[in-house]
Amino acid sequence: MSPTRRAAAKPAAPRAAKPAAARRAEVERNTKETQIRVRVALDGRGQARLATGIGFFDHMLDQVARHGLVDLDIQARGDLHIDGHHLVEDVGITLGMAVAQAVGDKAGITRYGHAYVPLDEALSRVVVDFSGRPGLHMRVPFKAAMVGGFDTQLVYEFFQGFANHAMVTLHIDNLHGDNAHHQCETVFKAFARALRMALAVDPRAAGAVPSTKGSL
Repeated sequence: MSPTRRAAAKPAAPRAAKPAAARRAEVERNTKETQIRVRVALDGRGQARLATGIGFFDHMLDQVARHGLVDLDIQARGDLHIDGHHLVEDVGITLGMAVAQAVGDKAGITRYGHAYVPLDEALSRVVVDFSGRPGLHMRVPFKAAMVGGFDTQLVYEFFQGFANHAMVTLHIDNLHGDNAHHQCETVFKAFARALRMALAVDPRAAGAVPSTKGSL
């Protein structure tokens, strides 16, 4: 009597991947100085709806949306009759809070991002780490104090607010530049591209938090 042969087991069908949760957030922050509302979609198409009352600042935020491929809706009012300091800083704070909320526990993200961006004679480098340890290291020797109605000193205040509330380490360097508009634009564009890289979902990470500690 010949031995009974068992049919080979069929390989299990691969499980369908679960759709990623929408990485979106809305944050409203109101003080006696400013009223800010930010809506952000990290997996967007680069669309922007911006109203801060400072034209050049809106132009820079548009670069973040377009080159970072995030959708941004930022509505801001503040004491611009004094100057732009409170409003620009508070937009940075509120945007940082919204990004932190949208990214969640950071499982599966690339975590690190970097970019070099030129514009004519200007060249800037931005490196970001979603480390959970806020810190800003910025070296941008602006060649003019104002660009339109925008005080270039406020670039630092914006990124300081963002870094502290998105809980990121951020290095910003302008390597070359003779025109303050070009310097500023390369900084914001490089920030957008670095952000896009860091927030990209790494398919090889299998949803793991990118840290040996297991949390960020």
